[in-house]
Amino acid sequence: ADCGNSPKQQLLVDFNVAFARGDIPAIVASISDDIVWTMVGDQVMRGKEAFVRGLEPMKEHPMAELQIENVITHGRSGAANGIVVMPDGRRYGFCDIYGFASARGSKIRSLTSYVIQVADD
Repeated sequence: ADCGNSPKQQLLVDFNVAFARGDIPAIVASISDDIVWTMVGDQVMRGKEAFVRGLEPMKEHPMAELQIENVITHGRSGAANGIVVMPDGRRYGFCDIYGFASARGSKIRSLTSYVIQVADD
């Protein structure tokens, strides 16, 4: 919970919920044409077309649950972290670092994703 007065924080919450739901149109509406998505230890996708291709596996691997623990924004930067749970029970911790196209923060220009499988608590 926060003060409810941060459009950039709400953008990041909505963006993560869209990821969890596999809502590709909502995800694409939130990114700039020159988006750069770095999946640390895996790949880098540059541009909206490459980003959308990177989303395709989401159709085959939907998330069963999303737990957002923190969303932080300041200026042109933001971050969100939490846990995603897959239908088979596997759990992944994530931390995404965002760069906004402007200080107003209506579009995401960069995304750096750190994801690691975690043991059950």
